[in-house]
Parts: sequence; C-alpha cells; structure tokens
Amino acid sequence: MLTPATRRSAASSSLLLAFAAGAVVGVLGGMIGLGGAEFRLPLLIMLFGFAALQAVILNKTLSLVVVLTALPARLAAVPFSALVPHWTVVLNLLAGSLAGAWVGASWATRMRSSTLYRILAVLLVLIAAALITNHAGRLGHLTLAPAAVIAAGVVAGFFIGVVAAIMGVAGGELLIPTITLLFGTDIKIAGSLSLAVSLPTMLVAFARYSRDGSFIVLRRYVRLTIALAVGSIAGTIVGGLLLGVVPDAILVPGLAALLVLSSIKVWRHATAE
Repeated sequence: MLTPATRRSAASSSLLLAFAAGAVVGVLGGMIGLGGAEFRLPLLIMLFGFAALQAVILNKTLSLVVVLTALPARLAAVPFSALVPHWTVVLNLLAGSLAGAWVGASWATRMRSSTLYRILAVLLVLIAAALITNHAGRLGHLTLAPAAVIAAGVVAGFFIGVVAAIMGVAGGELLIPTITLLFGTDIKIAGSLSLAVSLPTMLVAFARYSRDGSFIVLRRYVRLTIALAVGSIAGTIVGGLLLGVVPDAILVPGLAALLVLSSIKVWRHATAE
C-alpha cells in the first residue's frame, strides 16, 4: 500500500514529466514556427496513457492556451494594421472552418475509440506531409476567378476545421499554405491570419466537446493539464528563440519522420483495443 509521502512523490514526478514533455513539444513546435500540438497528441496517448478522445480534448485545451499566449508576440511582429486589409480572407476561411470544427468534434465524440486512433494516425501522416510541403520552398499563388477563390476557401476551411477539431490542433500547418496558395498572401501575414482563423475555430470545437462526457478529463487532471500548459508555453518561447539554429534541411525531415513514427504507434493502439 502506498504511503501519503509516496503518493505525493509520484504526483510530483508526474507533474515534472508533464512540464518536461510540454516543454520539449513547445521547443520542437517553436523551432518551426508552430505551437507543437501535432507532436503533443501522440505523447498524450503513448506517454500519459490517455484514451483517444481524452487526448484530443486535452490537446485542444492546451492548443487554445498556446495560441492565446502567442497572439501578443505575433501582433508585435506583425501589427494589427497590417492584417486589417486581409479581413475578407479570415471571413472566407471562417465560413467553412467554424462549421467544420463543429462537425469534426461531433464525429470524434461519436466514434469508437479504435476508429479514432486510426483516423488520428492517418492525420499525423497528413500533417507530416504538410510540414514538408510548407518548408520545401516558396508556395506559389493559384490564379482563380474570385468566385472560385471564395468557394475554395470555404471548402478548405471546412476541411481544416474538421482536422483541427479531431486532432485538437490549431491547424496552422494547414491554414498557412492554404492562405498563401489561394490568396497570394505573404508568409508572415499568412501566419498571423491563421491565428485569427484558428482561435474562433478552436472555440467552436471546444464548445462542442464541452457537451460530451469525456470533457470531465479536464477537471480530473487539472494539475497535469496546467503543468503541460506551462511547459508548452515555456518551450514555445525557447523554440522561437532557437528558430533557425538547426537548418530546416535537417530539422523538418526529422520532425516529419517523428510524426510518421508516432502515427504507426498510435495506429497500433487501435489494434490493442
């Protein structure tokens, strides 16, 4: 039987592990200009043993915290006045992403756990491909008629909203190339616009998840969640400072390979169900 002192020691070790894991994820994400949620999700499943839906809800919560803390720094780098001329881009994508976030969260809460594991595994590979594409070179601008751009923006927004809700991520790795390709926006502006789309999209998914019984995981593991959040924020700041230290030619393929390996491990969770 565990003594109170042993239980306290185990709890402290768990919180330190959560902080360290959050920090590592934050550093990895910060070094490539992302929040790191795509790396955090496999850790929540494989390291901390959360079920698929619980991991998604925790990841969504932590992603929301990271995005909120990243906004002031982003606005310092790209002022609000530079974003105002692009407000139609945000509205265009939100027209699809808000609906996509609600639909994606609804699907996730109704899926069998084994199915959700498999979908998460496939989406991790998709994010790895998006990561490689984003850093392979400068993305061009698709020349489309205005009506086609609007339609494509709504469809792309819906798809991104679904993916972001199911994975519990902000979706920047998909939003940034979409904004650049469809609207010809500069990459720095696109990064800030992606946050403007991500935040309300995440809030919609969060609201949908709050109606599900699995949402209790946040109350049950509140201290662990706080430790992960603090570690993630600290790591993201450090990762941002290390931006460019490791060449993209080494960093990006390595992180993409890590996502693929994580995908395989998450898929295996489905077969163990």
